[in-house]
Amino acid sequence: MTWLRAFVEVVRSGLTIEETRLEPLLALRTAAGVAIVIGPTLWLVSPAYAASAALGAYSAGGATFQRTWRPRKVIALGAGAGLALSTFVGYLAAGRLVTFLPLLAVWAFGAGMMWAAGSTAGIVAATTVGSMLVTITLPTSVGRALEHAGVIALGGVVQAVLILVFPIRRWGAHRDALADALAAVADYARRLRHDPTAPFDPEPLMTARDAAAVTPSQARTRPPALHGPRGLAERIRPVVAALADPDVGAPAEGPGRDRARELLDAAADVLDAAARAIRRGTPAEVPAASADVLRVDEEHEVLEGPARETAERLLELLGEALEIAGSGDARGRTPTVPGPAGAHLLVRPTMLRLLPVVVRAVRRELRRDSPVFRHAVRLAAVATLGYLIAARLPLGHGYWAPIASVMVMRPDFHQTYARAVARLAGTLAGVALATGMVRALGPDTHVFGALAVVSVGLSYTLIRTGYAYSQCFTAAYVVFLLGMGGQALEQTVPERVVLTLLGGVLAMLAYVVFPAWETPRLSARLADWLAANGRYAGAVLRNHIEPTREHRADLRRALLASREARAAWQEAYDRAKQEPVRPRGLTSREAQEAEEALKKFGRAAMLMESHLPGADSRFGPEAERFAEALETGTAQAAVDVREHRNPDWGRVEEALHAWEDAGDRSPVVRREAELQKRALEDLATAMSRTPLERDVGSAREERRVRAAVTAEGDGSDPAHRDG
Repeated sequence: MTWLRAFVEVVRSGLTIEETRLEPLLALRTAAGVAIVIGPTLWLVSPAYAASAALGAYSAGGATFQRTWRPRKVIALGAGAGLALSTFVGYLAAGRLVTFLPLLAVWAFGAGMMWAAGSTAGIVAATTVGSMLVTITLPTSVGRALEHAGVIALGGVVQAVLILVFPIRRWGAHRDALADALAAVADYARRLRHDPTAPFDPEPLMTARDAAAVTPSQARTRPPALHGPRGLAERIRPVVAALADPDVGAPAEGPGRDRARELLDAAADVLDAAARAIRRGTPAEVPAASADVLRVDEEHEVLEGPARETAERLLELLGEALEIAGSGDARGRTPTVPGPAGAHLLVRPTMLRLLPVVVRAVRRELRRDSPVFRHAVRLAAVATLGYLIAARLPLGHGYWAPIASVMVMRPDFHQTYARAVARLAGTLAGVALATGMVRALGPDTHVFGALAVVSVGLSYTLIRTGYAYSQCFTAAYVVFLLGMGGQALEQTVPERVVLTLLGGVLAMLAYVVFPAWETPRLSARLADWLAANGRYAGAVLRNHIEPTREHRADLRRALLASREARAAWQEAYDRAKQEPVRPRGLTSREAQEAEEALKKFGRAAMLMESHLPGADSRFGPEAERFAEALETGTAQAAVDVREHRNPDWGRVEEALHAWEDAGDRSPVVRREAELQKRALEDLATAMSRTPLERDVGSAREERRVRAAVTAEGDGSDPAHRDG
């Protein structure tokens, strides 16, 4: 992708309205927290203290809107404490550049490294850098600095108290995550009716698993309906895939295929009913027609062999789903969780026990090729450079430039550039709107305070619809705060626009000077996914050979590792498609074909998992040799992919031929092994390129990009838009 096309995509993404469900009650509660701290401090103390209180309440409230599974009140308290600490420490070093600039650089670097602990930690840490830059201009002594820090922390306390006193949809995010997982499997079942090899994105299942991890205190108050359905969705997914597949399930045509479609449709209805029950916390009714389909007539059942076994397994699982859908959260009708007590409890460390986990995560990212480390270096450099440049300009409020840089910068190229464009557009619109209102209403401190609270509420309401639209009301909020403090708008408004532009430009240039492109790492991501899929396929087959509890645990770990590797590949591939970098190692065509081959390989392993035996093994040593060949072959192929060599599957093919010659009593599993080998052959075809073919592929890639740019300029549709 060229720089011109990348920038066009950045502008489009930054100004796009995201279709998401608004949460006005949450926004109203958080805006009330800002009003509670602004009003008394403005009335009893001074506008300067009111500004500090507003900063703490606003930033702590904004932190609670981030995607996290921890209690919101804990996030608000943590954000308030971090803001207060950065304010006080910043004031202690603010007297001279020789002390403040090193502190700012170290603090910004630490804030950037917090992305190793997750996006929420990274975003909250970035707000502490902004707090350090703003509030050091307010106090005049150490005592006053402590007072301002206390007022800022009070804002976080107020937000936490409001969350505790006025809970809105408690466990709502956890309910949505679990309901989305069930709904995703329902949608998958419906698509399988028409496309027996339809793909499935495991991201909803991964999100539901992440949401299911709770602290000990959360485990005591978690609703019963959130305990068991996630595992049910995990077990239903391979069963519906096996039923729909014409190679190992229902026949491609005839009464058996019609019966499979009926069962898949009924399964989708049951899963949707369970999802609605969990999302709303109320019982749900399954359509009568779907319930009738799930009744088995032994004499007239048209499915035979493995397909009939799979259908019986599906009916058993749907019976558990029916119990969940019919109970909801009704008292005395708690859904039954299969397995021993506590078997499905995923423990999340408390905030204190999280500290060593964060330290280990940060330590792992302290290397030059880490995107998090490079982001931290960029953040430190831009914060200090922006502060120095703005201090030398004949403008007041120079801290706006580094704040703009810090708040828009992200570890990847596309988000950084899109947020920079969105922040500038939102700032221009918000400043213009607020300035017009201020001039129309005239100077009035209390009116400005009220308008600031209204702007905060609108900013929170639109926080998930797009950064530009939320930033518009954030800019208006700042203008009203400045007006409340008696600042001259004729000077502050142009300053904020110019310095915001400067900060955005610095953030963009930082990524050009010290980038962290994903394009060169695509081969490594693909190799990781291949190796993880090989371990998963081997673990599935070993559960057929020797179905023990230890092997079942190994299978679960291998499955989760495979999903994580696939998610890492998908994230890297999506980022690479948006980067203005020439393909290195993998062209877009090779990447797409390799991705499809690995999806087929993982799907074949999933189909094999759906036929796991109950207790007795029906396989000989040939199956064990095939499992070993799969693991060692994919591990070696992963090394070959990293080093841009063609993978070789000779050992896998020999092991499969030996298995076929030996014969066994489960041809359906051997058929699934053949599907795995075929997928690996497709991967070899996608990756098998001579040096000359790679050069030709790169040249074709450049021609497609140029053709796409020309087509966009002519107003026609490009043939390829994936870069």
